[in-house]
Amino acid sequence: MMNDGSVIVKGLEKTYKTQSESLTILKNLSMKVDSGEKCVIVGSSGSGKSTLLNIIGGLDVATSGTVTVAGQCISSLSEDELAVFRKKHLGLIFQFHYLLKDFTALENVFFPAYMAGLSKKDAASKARQLLSDVGLSDRETHLPSQLSGGERQRVAVARSLINDPTIILADEPTGNLDPANASLIGDLLFSMADRYKKTLILVTHDMNLAAKGDVRYTITKGALEEL
Repeated sequence: MMNDGSVIVKGLEKTYKTQSESLTILKNLSMKVDSGEKCVIVGSSGSGKSTLLNIIGGLDVATSGTVTVAGQCISSLSEDELAVFRKKHLGLIFQFHYLLKDFTALENVFFPAYMAGLSKKDAASKARQLLSDVGLSDRETHLPSQLSGGERQRVAVARSLINDPTIILADEPTGNLDPANASLIGDLLFSMADRYKKTLILVTHDMNLAAKGDVRYTITKGALEEL
């Protein structure tokens, strides 16, 4: 299916094993997010919500169960295939912005597109449009150290969209921000997902942010319930 932004998780389990014990983080977990939906997963620290997001993003591997993202079962992909899959389908936003400190805001946004094969001119043009969309046209030449925390996270939002992903995965994107900036970034994420018609899966412990979701789940002791 073209532009399939759905995510289907079936019977997912994640267990970490040491020599002396095993710890099950996720237990027989199933969920479905339709293409274009905004899904929010809430839960306390250590509840497994980031682990779930990392498995959906192919950054971690489930112990059992299947994960189908954008019409492709990623559970059986090799590391190389996963890297190609992430580059094509996923835009990732984390609690920490992970901007390159010696690159300007514009360079940080266009770099992934340039690395993916777009010409520098076209990548920069696309990046300028995204920076404009997030309200940072006047900050293009600023380094991360010259930006506020909220501005840095807005750059990260723009960067997540530069390669036109099918799905945006956001892990506690407002976790390092004060309440006012957290609210702004939350609104921005949802409006950008709407504007660019992206599926959004967002993990947070912020109930105000969670209220914006089309679909809301809570994760407790490794089990998922719809709110």
